[in-house]
Amino acid sequence: MASRMELTRQILFMATQLLAEHPDGLPVSELWPLIKRRMPDFDEQWSSGGASSNRPELALQWKSGGLVKSGWVTKAHGRWYLTPLGRAAIKHHFDVSSFTEGSSAGYHYWEQNKAGFESAKRLAGAVPEGSWVAAGDLASQAGLEVTRLLWLFQGERPEGWHRVLDSDGGVPDDAHADERLRKEWQGLLTSDGLDAMLGMVPQERRIPGADLHQLVIEDPVAVDGSDRPRRAWLVRGSNVHGMSLVEDWLADGYCSLPASKLRELLAGVTQEAIQAAVNEDYAHGSYNDKLKKTAEFHAFLSRMREDDLVLSNDGGKVYLGRIRGGPAFRASVGNRANLQRPVEWLNPKAPLDFADDLPDEIAAKLATQHDVLDLTEFVEELEALVGPGPVRPPVVREMVLPDVSAELAEELLVDQDWLQECVELLRDRPQMIFYGPPGTGKTYIAQHLAQFLAGGKPENVKLVQFHPAYSYEDFFEGFRPVQTADGQGVTFKPLPGPLLRLVDAARQHPEEPHVLIIDEINRGNLAKIFGELYFLLEYRDKAIDLLYSSAEGTGQAFTLPKNLIILGTMNTADRSIALVDAAMRRRFAFVELHPEETPTKEVLGRWLEGKGLPVDASRLLGELNARIEDRDFKIGPSYLMRERIHQDAKGFERVWRTQILPLLEEHHYGDGVDVSQRYGLSTLRRQLGLDQEPTS
Repeated sequence: MASRMELTRQILFMATQLLAEHPDGLPVSELWPLIKRRMPDFDEQWSSGGASSNRPELALQWKSGGLVKSGWVTKAHGRWYLTPLGRAAIKHHFDVSSFTEGSSAGYHYWEQNKAGFESAKRLAGAVPEGSWVAAGDLASQAGLEVTRLLWLFQGERPEGWHRVLDSDGGVPDDAHADERLRKEWQGLLTSDGLDAMLGMVPQERRIPGADLHQLVIEDPVAVDGSDRPRRAWLVRGSNVHGMSLVEDWLADGYCSLPASKLRELLAGVTQEAIQAAVNEDYAHGSYNDKLKKTAEFHAFLSRMREDDLVLSNDGGKVYLGRIRGGPAFRASVGNRANLQRPVEWLNPKAPLDFADDLPDEIAAKLATQHDVLDLTEFVEELEALVGPGPVRPPVVREMVLPDVSAELAEELLVDQDWLQECVELLRDRPQMIFYGPPGTGKTYIAQHLAQFLAGGKPENVKLVQFHPAYSYEDFFEGFRPVQTADGQGVTFKPLPGPLLRLVDAARQHPEEPHVLIIDEINRGNLAKIFGELYFLLEYRDKAIDLLYSSAEGTGQAFTLPKNLIILGTMNTADRSIALVDAAMRRRFAFVELHPEETPTKEVLGRWLEGKGLPVDASRLLGELNARIEDRDFKIGPSYLMRERIHQDAKGFERVWRTQILPLLEEHHYGDGVDVSQRYGLSTLRRQLGLDQEPTS
C-alpha cells in the first residue's frame, strides 16, 4: 500500500496531466473531483494511512508549491494553469518518480535562494512601465541562475514579470513560450508602451544591469534601532551645461543639480510624485532622459540624508564631503545649480587622484554616465580615504580563487597537483590557454575548471568560440540596429558583446570569480578581435578609452575587473603556438595537454579502468601516436572515451575508421603515405599481438 507521501506525489502528477487537457485552466474545486475520478481507489488508500487532519485536497494545495517554484504551474484568479514549461516537463518526466524529482529540484533551489528570489521580484516590480530588463542582468544582480529565475517567474508571475526579457529584447527562450503565452506576453508589453518590432522591444528602453540596484530603494535601520547606516553618493559637477561647478561647490559648501524646469518639491517626496512632475515639466525630453531625471531627483530630494558621504571629481581631482542639510531650490546663474544641498567638503585643498588613489572598482563605477549615483557599496573604502571614522568590520570584496578539490581532479581524471598548478597560474595572471592536439580534453577541462572556480554558478561562466569571421564588434561591443522610441525607424547604437556583458556582471559581484571561456581562440584574428583590450589583459589596474562607447560620449575610462578570468583553448593541429603573436603569448599562461605528456597520457587508461573495460584501447592509442612523427598531430584520448563504442562490437572500429584516420589522411595529404596501412586498426593490433576482434 502506498504511503501518503507517495499518494501526494501521485496527486500532483495527475493534476498536471489534467491541467494539460484544460488549456483554459481549472479551479481547484473542479480539479480535485477529476483527480478522484482518475484514481478510483484513492480514498481507500488515503484512509489506510491512519488518522490525520490533513485532507488530500489540502495536501494538493500545500504541496503544489514545488510545481509553482519550478514554473510548471501558475495560479491566477482562482484557477490553476499548466505553463508551457509544465507541458514540456510532463513530456520529459513521464512517470511519478521522475516528475517528483524534477519539481523537487525547483523547490529546493528556491528554498536555498529565497533572498535572491525576493530581491529579483522586488527589482522586477520596480521596473517602470515602458522599460525592461535583461534576464541575465537581473539574475546576476540577485545572484541566481538565469534559467531558474525565469522558471520561477513563469510560476509565480510577480509584478513586472513580463518586463524581464532576453538581452535582445525578445521573449526569453528559457520560458519555452508557446503561441498563447507569447501573445499574452506581447500584449502586456504593448500595454506598457513597449511595441515589438520583429518580436523585439526597443533597446533604448532597456535598463542596464549596472543601474538595476538603484531601482529598489532600501534604507535599512541600524541594528541598534538608530538612524539608518551612512550612505555614499556620487554627485557630478564637472560638466553641467558645459561648465564645471566644482570650484564653486568647494568655495561655498554645497553640491547641486540643474533643475530649472522642475517645480519645487518637498524633501522626502515619493518617486511616483517626482515621476509625475518630471513627465509634465520635462514633457519634451526623451523617455530615457525622463527616467534618468526621475531617479536622480529622487535620490537628491529623498534618499540622501545628513552625514552621508558625497563624492565629486573635476578631471583627475576627486573631492569628498559630508552632506550637512536638506535639499533646497535656489536661483542660480545659467540655471545650472537650482537644486542644492549643503556639503562640508573634507579635502578641498588636497584632492585625491582619480587614477592613483581610488580603488579600481570605484573608478570603474564613476565611468558610468550618471549625475547622481549610489556608491553605498563602497562606503567603507571611502570612509578610509577621508580619515578616521567609526570602526567597522572590513568589507571583503576581493576575489579569492579556491584550491582545487580531490573530487574535481578525480572527475577530470588528472592529478590534483597538476590541476592546482593551473589555479596558481591564474592567481598570478588571470589568463590561461590550454593547448594541444585534437581530442586531449582542452575544452572539457576548461569548462569544468571554470564551473569549479565560479562556485558552480552557471551565470558566472560564459563560453564563446572564435572563428575567422569573428570580430571586436562580436566579442566586445559594436554598433547594432535598434528600433527608435516611436517605433517608426531604426538607429544604430553600440551594444555589448559577451565579454562586456560578463564584465558588467563581474563588477556587480567583485568577490565572485567570473570566467570567460574562449574556445578555439587561435582560429580568430586575435589582434582584430581584442583591439585595445590587449593592454588591459596585462594591466588590470589601468584604464583605457573604448573604440565605440568613448567616441559616443557614453562612457569614460574602462577597466577589466580583476575577478574576470579568461580561459582559452587552442588546437595545435590548426596552428602552432609558435605562430601566435608575441603580445598574446606574453599575456597568457600556456598549459599543454599532449597525448604523450602528463596528465593526458594517463587519462584513457584511468577512464577504462574506472568503467571496468579492457585497457587494449589505451595500448592501441599509444602505438598509434608512436607512429605519428609530427608532435602537433598526435591523437588525444577523448575520441575513445565513449562507453557506447566499447559496448558495440563494431563501434570501436567505426570511430577509428571515420574519425581518427581522416585526421591523419589530411595530415599526410600529398606525401604518398598509405594511412590505412600505417595507422589502421588491424596493423596496430598485429604489432601489439592483440586479437583481431574489436575491443569490447
